[in-house]
Amino acid sequence: MWDIFLQTLPFFALIGLGYGAGRTGFFTPEATAYLTKFVFYFALSAMLFRFSANLSLSDIFDLPFVLAYLWGTLFVYLLATAVALVRRRGVEEAAIEAQCAVIGNVGFLGIPMLVLLLGERAIGPVMLVLSVDLIVFGSLVVILITGSRDGRMSLGILRTVGLGLLKNPMIVSISLGLMVSGAGLPIPKPANEFLSILGAAATPGALFAIGASLATKSAEKVAVAGWLSFAKLVLHPAAVAFAALVMLPVDPYAAGVMIAAAALPVAGNVYILAQHYGVAPARVSASILISTAASVVTVSVVIAAIS
Repeated sequence: MWDIFLQTLPFFALIGLGYGAGRTGFFTPEATAYLTKFVFYFALSAMLFRFSANLSLSDIFDLPFVLAYLWGTLFVYLLATAVALVRRRGVEEAAIEAQCAVIGNVGFLGIPMLVLLLGERAIGPVMLVLSVDLIVFGSLVVILITGSRDGRMSLGILRTVGLGLLKNPMIVSISLGLMVSGAGLPIPKPANEFLSILGAAATPGALFAIGASLATKSAEKVAVAGWLSFAKLVLHPAAVAFAALVMLPVDPYAAGVMIAAAALPVAGNVYILAQHYGVAPARVSASILISTAASVVTVSVVIAAIS
């Protein structure tokens, strides 16, 4: 356990460094926004493209894996939704709280950390988790919020969801990489080195950006944020573990990667959604702050357990 904690510590130290830079004002919110944009559109996309270009679809897609992750995630999603509705929150707030309970920081934190800690075999399972989060649950929250406001489903909602997926650089880079791999196209050495250098900036850049963005988050709505953080850091990996280890025949190594990915803190893109739709941004902000701080310990515990 102590060895795992020491291995994860540098990742969280980078987050802490970014937090300090943002908190002191050395790194302004505008600078954080541009660093995040660089990581999201360039560095992380280069990393994902390079990873997926060296894999085949069969290396990534695993139906029992997808079903186990969907089952465990949907269970916690519905539980968080039910708790919100019992508290007499509307469908919109319930949808945002459910996102907090199940959507972890797989892109910015999970990919760099889990691949380095669990080995390159983790690339496929982590990208599959990321794809399910983006395609299934990223679409679901938009459908629920927009449908609730319009009072009905419409082609406009589906078009919004489809365009959102097509514009997401993580989905695009994974898809393009798999297309290159499937076509058997070799990546020229200079291009491969370019992608390697650019992709190497993803890990420090993403972790620093997470920390700097946390400096602007508040810890209001602590009771609800504490519940959502507990759901994300404890209930989500527990439900996924039950599905992957008991219910369905998932490869043990892949199941371990899935559980570790489920244990990650609340993703920053949930706050972007909450702010965009004007639905409980303070609650989401507090959930991100609390879950990220607590994950210094909980993620180490989970990785030690699966190891």
